[in-house]
Formats: sequence, structure tokens, C-alpha cells
Amino acid sequence: MTTADVWLVVGLGNPGEKYAGHRHNIGYLVTDELARRLGSPFKSHKTGRADVVEGRLGAPGAPGPRVVLARPRSYMNEVGGPVKALATFYKVAPDRIIAIHDELDIGFGTLRTKLGGGDNGHNGLKSMRSSLGTGDFYRVRAGIGRPPGRQDVADFVLSDYAKVERKELPFQVDSAADAVESLITDGLEKTQQRFNS
Repeated sequence: MTTADVWLVVGLGNPGEKYAGHRHNIGYLVTDELARRLGSPFKSHKTGRADVVEGRLGAPGAPGPRVVLARPRSYMNEVGGPVKALATFYKVAPDRIIAIHDELDIGFGTLRTKLGGGDNGHNGLKSMRSSLGTGDFYRVRAGIGRPPGRQDVADFVLSDYAKVERKELPFQVDSAADAVESLITDGLEKTQQRFNS
């Protein structure tokens, strides 16, 4: 197997139970769903800086694309270090990395996929860009919308989903996991046609 076969899929979030249900942790929820589909639990990586699942997409026994799902153990503003360490370990180029993250500028329940772009104030993306030396990695952007009223953005992203959102959240997580699989197997253009709304 060549290293070009490997995709690194990074779920952005903050570690620990305290943050588990927060809007900022959608990346963790999506990588949990992808790990469930691969039939494998997360395990500590040798670097000690992330939990990972290694597997192949597709039907069991089929030689589908090799993926490494990763959840950095650092807080959001420091995820770049663990991502860079994993990219180096698995010899993954930035254009084979997919970051799954929350997005303030699109409504809850909406998904967008893209390659490259700015960090739009997102500390996880900013940290990844700094450590990788480029922003040219794929993003699966899960919309959370803007905070209501005058609520501070930081307080909003670090708060739990509203009750009505929690009912819809499994659908968004499932769609985002589908979008990750589509990016890897079908490419960006087809994925955008299917998921970008």
C-alpha cells in the first residue's frame, strides 16, 4: 500500500465530557459515526496526542480507500500540532486531509464542503493552517448558525445544542459522515453537488 492511499480525517472539538455536547464538538460526533461505520473503537495513537481509528471505507473485505480517523486530544486552538504529527507519521499530504468542523456562517442542519479557504475566525482551522503551513486541506463544514441576540460567539460555540436542534443533530451527523465518504470516493465536485445547500 502506498502512502498516497491514506486519507486523514480529523474531527475538530475539545476533549473531555465537559465539552461533549457543545456545538464546537460536531467534528468529534461525525468521527464517532465514521468509526461506528468502520466497526472500530478509537485507540490512543503512538504520538500520544490523538485518538485514532484505522480502516478502509466500503463493504467489509473490499479494498476501499484507507482512512485514519483522528480526534486530537488537545483543545481546539492547539489541534494543529497533533494533526501535523499524524500527517507526518502517516505521510499524508495536506490535500489528503479532511477537517470536520462547526461553521457559524451557515445555518444549523446545513452542510458545505470545500478545499482550502480562510479560517473565518475558527481557532481549530487557524491552528491547523499554522502547523501544516497551508490551508489547502478539505473541510466538511457543519452549520451551527449565529448566536441569538447578543450572545457572545465563544459562549455560543461552547454551549450545548438547543432542544429542538438535538432532535435534528443525528441527521446532520449522518449527512456529514456521508459527505466525508463521498469526498474520498467521489471527489469534491460530486460531493458539493450532492451536499452543498
